[in-house]
Amino acid sequence: MNKCSSALLIAFSIFFCGFQGTVSANTNDKPKPLEEFFHELGYTTAEEAIKEFEEHFNRDLKLPLRIPPITFTHYLGRFENPDGEINDTLELKFISEKEPENHYKIDVRPIENKIKVPDKYVLKKVNLKNGDEAIYVKISEIGNAFALVFERDKWQYMLSMDRRVSCLVADEVLLKIANSIDYPSEEKVPNP
Repeated sequence: MNKCSSALLIAFSIFFCGFQGTVSANTNDKPKPLEEFFHELGYTTAEEAIKEFEEHFNRDLKLPLRIPPITFTHYLGRFENPDGEINDTLELKFISEKEPENHYKIDVRPIENKIKVPDKYVLKKVNLKNGDEAIYVKISEIGNAFALVFERDKWQYMLSMDRRVSCLVADEVLLKIANSIDYPSEEKVPNP
């Protein structure tokens, strides 16, 4: 064998043996469960987050009775309470572990700290069944999500969906969801 062939054979052997030694699967290398991932981001059960939000603002919150007609595997909540009151927000997420495009979110904040939506993001204006105005907005420049924004009972609501499911969840569905908040509240009688 000449020197070039020997060097090539040695290089190939080193590469192959070294490469072979580094390719191995570890059965312990599993992705984190979705619950653990979201817990690290501050999410809890939706019920806990809602309770914390209502206690913080000392008033009740009405949520839609409807959800989009797609499947979800997880229902999570997070109450964001940074320093100050301006960015205090309740975020409820409905997600699917099997279908990542099935992503629905409800954001609620006090009306005095509402997000003002620039006109360039408004897609159209509609009326809720109680006569109040709501607006459909695009959330990002690339248009991956859309939302219905409206005010009710001193709260600003933003119901948002992933645009990839717009064939299943049309704009009218978000309007029906928003209108499902229109139910009577139980008046709390103060203790004498």
